[in-house]
Amino acid sequence: MELDLAKEQLPSTQSKVNDHTPDHINQQIERETEASVNYYKRQGESEIRARINELDNEWDTERLMKVNMASVAALSTLLAVKGNRKWALLAGASSAAIIQHALQGWTPAIVIFRKLGVRTVDEINREKKALQNLLNKPE
Repeated sequence: MELDLAKEQLPSTQSKVNDHTPDHINQQIERETEASVNYYKRQGESEIRARINELDNEWDTERLMKVNMASVAALSTLLAVKGNRKWALLAGASSAAIIQHALQGWTPAIVIFRKLGVRTVDEINREKKALQNLLNKPE
């Protein structure tokens, strides 16, 4: 029963970042993705394939969040061990931010990443799928 209640209160893994991103930022990212696809409609197959390769290597919000918070935790732990123990508080805060993000999809870092145009896996995959459709389109 408790597990069912938790499922109802937690956002979907796929939508949690978008749900906590202001609409104007989500719309801006969507417009940029559409502009990219429209640009590649006028390009050749090799350019489209190169763009798909870029998308395969694009860092998404989840990866950036994990690397960012793990780096903060590691650095602050090292500083706590080598210097002042108060640095351990930053490691704890970083761990709490990772948990909050995993459960709710929101942290202050995600707000900054989204403002910088960092996309979710789903947003990247939508552009990739649209480009793959261009490659499969009959002449």
